Amino acid sequence: MKSYDLIIVGAGAAGLSAAIYAGRSILKTLVIEKFSFGGRVNDTPKIINYPGFREISGRDLINEFRKQAENFDTNEFIYGTVSKIEKIDDGFKVKTARRKEFSAKAIIIATGTYAKMINVPGEKEFAGRGVSYCSTCDADYFKDKDIHILGSGDLALEEADYLSNFANSINMIIIHEEGNFDGNELEVERNLKNPKISYTWNSKLSGIYGNDRVDSLEILNLVDNESMRVSSDGIFIFAGMSPNSDFVKDLVDVDEFGFIKTNDYMKTSVEGIFAAGDIRTKPLRQIVTAANDGAVATVYAEKYIRDRGAK
Repeated sequence: MKSYDLIIVGAGAAGLSAAIYAGRSILKTLVIEKFSFGGRVNDTPKIINYPGFREISGRDLINEFRKQAENFDTNEFIYGTVSKIEKIDDGFKVKTARRKEFSAKAIIIATGTYAKMINVPGEKEFAGRGVSYCSTCDADYFKDKDIHILGSGDLALEEADYLSNFANSINMIIIHEEGNFDGNELEVERNLKNPKISYTWNSKLSGIYGNDRVDSLEILNLVDNESMRVSSDGIFIFAGMSPNSDFVKDLVDVDEFGFIKTNDYMKTSVEGIFAAGDIRTKPLRQIVTAANDGAVATVYAEKYIRDRGAK
């Protein structure tokens, strides 16, 4: 079993930021990523609120993170799915789904989130066939199509703006009364000026239908409780995010939604385990706050490791 000072689980903005700080601290570090380095940041077509970049794609920004993290000889990167973390006498044992095992003196969990399903009829059946959760992944499939978006938060508004470059028309299904969005004013203003985007207010999605692909939706009006069937070539669902914390929810304290509880130093309820980024309970989930979390987590993980070594 290969041993490290620090293992970082997840290589999104938080995990890569943590790896940069680990490299500066000369910690022997392993970064384990399940899917793709950068995580959900890769799905963001345009970022305009990260300091130092007027406008940049998520993929380009995270590539800068990764290149900097890879610049340290003490950092090692692998793909793998962490299935379990166990406490052992000299630290922690990390197991992957492919039965690999590693040990470390400290752990940083930075596994982020995944798109939340709303579990309406047809959602699972038509996933990948007209139901999508990622515009940059699937926008090309909806060129010149008439589509719908569920949600009105920052992500939904940003994705609506992006999808308008491909789709013929976009209708946003919004649970609130007319004019009430959940996103920031800049995105709201941009969407309201976009002639391709329209809105269905006081409503929620109640069904998805079709044959080989989605061809219609059922929308419930929350004012009169009446349902209507509308034609649609697809639906993008942006109903919030769920944490990738199943593998540690019995090890560290989590909140009612499964997000990991930490203090201001990114310490979890288990000494030696830290959490950073969107995986933890926090008021704002942005790339800039994830990068901050990663830096803080590594600074205090290093202190934990050094203090133990001094005993």
